[in-house]
Amino acid sequence: MVHRHVSQDEALDPAYAGRFAGAPIPKNRMPDDESLPGAVYRMIHDELLLDGSSRLNMATFVTTWMEPEAEKLMAETFDKNMIDKDEYPQTAEIERRCVNIVADLFNAPTDGDAIGVSTIGSSEAVMLGGLAMKWKWRQRREAAGLPTDKPNMVMGSNVQVVWEKFCRYWDVEPRYVPLTHDCFTVTPDTVMEYVDENTVGVIPILGTTYTGEFEPIKEIHDRIVAYNAEHGLDIPIHVDAASGGFVAPFLHPNLEWDFRLPQVKSINASGHKYGLTYPGIGFVVWRSEAELPEDLVFHVNYLGGDMPTFTLNFSRPGNQIVGQYYNFVRLGRDGYRRIMESLRSTAMHISSAIAEMGPFEVVSDGSAIPVLAFKVKDSTNFTVFHVSEQLRTGGWQVPAYTMPANAEDVAVLRIVVREGFGMDLADMLLEAIGKAVAHLEAFPPPSPAPAPGFSHT
Repeated sequence: MVHRHVSQDEALDPAYAGRFAGAPIPKNRMPDDESLPGAVYRMIHDELLLDGSSRLNMATFVTTWMEPEAEKLMAETFDKNMIDKDEYPQTAEIERRCVNIVADLFNAPTDGDAIGVSTIGSSEAVMLGGLAMKWKWRQRREAAGLPTDKPNMVMGSNVQVVWEKFCRYWDVEPRYVPLTHDCFTVTPDTVMEYVDENTVGVIPILGTTYTGEFEPIKEIHDRIVAYNAEHGLDIPIHVDAASGGFVAPFLHPNLEWDFRLPQVKSINASGHKYGLTYPGIGFVVWRSEAELPEDLVFHVNYLGGDMPTFTLNFSRPGNQIVGQYYNFVRLGRDGYRRIMESLRSTAMHISSAIAEMGPFEVVSDGSAIPVLAFKVKDSTNFTVFHVSEQLRTGGWQVPAYTMPANAEDVAVLRIVVREGFGMDLADMLLEAIGKAVAHLEAFPPPSPAPAPGFSHT
């Protein structure tokens, strides 16, 4: 064979020898010189091998798999700025359609004027929903000549951390309803103990981060309606449906939690959770335009034409909304229903097998949303943190954490079942849990494992 001389640098992949071997690449400042794209790709690609496998990450709620056609569409629209609706009118139209689909899914009044917007995720959606409630409360108080210096918000101590951020950022007193050792959701009676004339809104959760359970939204709603009638108030309800908003309509269609309840004024949901879209998409919808104060809407014209905006973020890629629209059109209601039923079956298969293992007690079985939580029995000589640590040796990421206020001494493991995690992987996970238990029983840990930090992802 004749080996011809090739002069182009691109013909070599200098990942392990070549330009990168000549001098170290600084970590914390920009290099002085350019590098070959293939070499940079290989360096970063190899470094990312140290990350855990997203498919084996049972901690996160966010989507880790989408169809190739959806990925292709999203790759084609990375460069479209979602905020520039004059330049990208069709992307804006797709956003409009998605908001309408979500409003319809949440039973917005057909004869009303529901309004909403897509967001980076539920964190931004929560901020917008909370701001609208605070502004409306302030308007009502000012119109009545009442002070506006002590707003409060009533929510369970099991809320996602973004609600704590909202209250701190926007100067609202958070009134956390405590849980108990036997019940990890709020109850209507305890909620009402924290409500008063300064309450900006009440925040029940459709699918809690800690256990995946639904809170009794209709019962809370009815108590709030009665309280408003008695005291001449208009305290609204905002439903945090980040986790359950794209599950309940398909698995629990008769459950009343959404705009069928008249005092539910706004709802947030995460498209990148059970909306089945990659991270970066959420929604907030108000039951009517009157619930969104005009003071929160800004108008700009420097992108070409008058453009109203009421999001916290400005520029963002349009590919997430395109991916969400793909799912809506591709799957339809029946497709979402079948997927959610399959995920629920997998979750309940796991919880049933765990309940039979012996050392565990199931806290939530995955029947509400495909999320299950379980704890070790008091007689067990190891903790959930030991189990989590042992599972990590096989690549499985199953978070262990303590429950919120008034139940901090209860620690659980949680498994989130997402699309792409079928019965085969479920059985592999169960086998790994069984091996972890066998190891811990054969080699009892000398002392409790430290509780690691817990992320509400």
